[in-house]
Amino acid sequence: MNRAEKARLIQEVLDERIGVPEVPLEHRDPFTLLVAVVLSAQTTDKKVNQVTPALFARANTPAKLARLPIPEIHELIREVGLAPSKAKALQGLSRLITEKHGGQVPRTFEELEALPGVGHKTASVVMAQAFGVPAFPVDTHIHRLATRWGLTNGKSVEQTERDLKRTFPEETWNKLHLQIIYFGRLFCPARGHDLSQCPICSFAASKARIKAEAAKNKPRSKPRKSGKKTVR
Repeated sequence: MNRAEKARLIQEVLDERIGVPEVPLEHRDPFTLLVAVVLSAQTTDKKVNQVTPALFARANTPAKLARLPIPEIHELIREVGLAPSKAKALQGLSRLITEKHGGQVPRTFEELEALPGVGHKTASVVMAQAFGVPAFPVDTHIHRLATRWGLTNGKSVEQTERDLKRTFPEETWNKLHLQIIYFGRLFCPARGHDLSQCPICSFAASKARIKAEAAKNKPRSKPRKSGKKTVR
């Protein structure tokens, strides 16, 4: 099966199993989405969605968040990973958006990635989901599945992004990146997964990978205990 055929079949399964997914991070506008994505680094979406209501009730615009002292921001987000550095980044990016961009989240990758705490993946999510610009944000889930499905060599997330963009039509990127994340969570976990029974791995993963994963997940038999007693 060539890569184009594999991509077509993967899209068919994702459309059937996942459909059109919603952004898992709760938000109201580009700014609250940006904040939520920054908070999501090394933190589950569920935890971010538990933290942001109180944060947005206190400050839901760049101007308001820029005025909050860093210790207060930290107290509001303390349950997420890397809270101290994220509190500093949120105040910094809010100040820059207010002072340099007129209170509006910038609409280019370059300007977004110049904000504190905003890397390429975060910028890609905002560009795709807030502004509808074709992008393919690659997180650890997408990197893992793309490697498992033989769509990339898995050497880096940057390489995975380039390979996925070459594999799938541009107009599908914004939907696909969410579909793959949801598919991984629901049907294709990292551990204890039978690739031969997976709706996608069964045809997309190589036979060698399917065999290797099966061997890794096979329960190890316990060594038999000898019935002989040691005579002293």
